[in-house]
Amino acid sequence: MATSSSPPQIGSEVVAERRGIPAASFVKDVQAYLNQLGLDVNNTLAFLQERLQQYKVVEMKLLAQQRDLQAKIPDIEKCLDVVATLQAKKDSDEALLTDFEVSEGIYARARIENADSVCLWLGANVMLEYSCEEATTLLQNNLENAKASLEVLVADLQFLRDQVTITQVPI
Repeated sequence: MATSSSPPQIGSEVVAERRGIPAASFVKDVQAYLNQLGLDVNNTLAFLQERLQQYKVVEMKLLAQQRDLQAKIPDIEKCLDVVATLQAKKDSDEALLTDFEVSEGIYARARIENADSVCLWLGANVMLEYSCEEATTLLQNNLENAKASLEVLVADLQFLRDQVTITQVPI
């Protein structure tokens, strides 16, 4: 029985991959494809169905990453807006009155005067204090990286959907 680690190749056609996602071979002539693999119809169908399941698993992982990034980007933009607001209030010597969430559904009112620095939650129970300029730079870099990662994920998902379609045709 064919293994999924060795994708089929026809003639001199080299099967490429994108970021670890193996490319599917387009089957132009079924008999030539079966002869090239040296397998019978049942084993070839089993191989194609196994590859299709692998594509589905990868698609689920990529979709989860896409959802995470799509949720992360607005959060970063919101943080950038807050830091910009703090910088604007600092320059005007005006106190900022705001409500912030202490716990789920519990808010407290704060008066912020001369905010020279902000604390950013980095995750994994880590919070660091940055100057407003450093925080803006860090958040802008994070936003650019998240948007670039989202673009790559969208391209990977499109490639993966093409491979699923190519694999489903001969099945």
